Amino acid sequence: MAQSHLSEADVVQERVQEFIGFATNPAPLLVVQYERIAQQEMQALPFYHPAMPIVAECTLFEGQWLGCVLTPWILSVVVLPGPEQLWPVRSSSDRLALQLPCGNLTFMVGALPETGQLLACSLMSPIDPHLGAEEGRALVSSTLKMLLSLPVQQGEGGVNLSRRRLFSGRRGDPVGDTQR
Repeated sequence: MAQSHLSEADVVQERVQEFIGFATNPAPLLVVQYERIAQQEMQALPFYHPAMPIVAECTLFEGQWLGCVLTPWILSVVVLPGPEQLWPVRSSSDRLALQLPCGNLTFMVGALPETGQLLACSLMSPIDPHLGAEEGRALVSSTLKMLLSLPVQQGEGGVNLSRRRLFSGRRGDPVGDTQR
């Protein structure tokens, strides 16, 4: 009978090639972890915005948790595996481009101690020092809505928006119905 040459560490590594998604909204877990990071690692940095709260909002999008996280040092879009999802473990140097309704974003693979791997895309780093706490909270909600909004695009054939055309329009012109 052949004997396996795999050590226990190899077997564990082989099992950790995938991780399971979150059955419930991971936003509260993200807040707790970022609060710990803020206290232990970030407070002494010169760009740390001490008046800014840590806020996270997530929503399910195509089976994954899509979220926005605000900390005293960064505003990020995050993606975590959703209910019953299995994600492969990736290298922390990996980058992934994802197409969202608002457009394409490039995410970096990151990891947090309690949530494991996640995808993150920085939108603002460092945080604007003039941004207030309430504005920051509103920014999280607005950003999440924007991520799920369809982009506004002008259709083929478009509207002629030149200044000359605007002031010399005629009935039936795409610019509008102007009479002389």
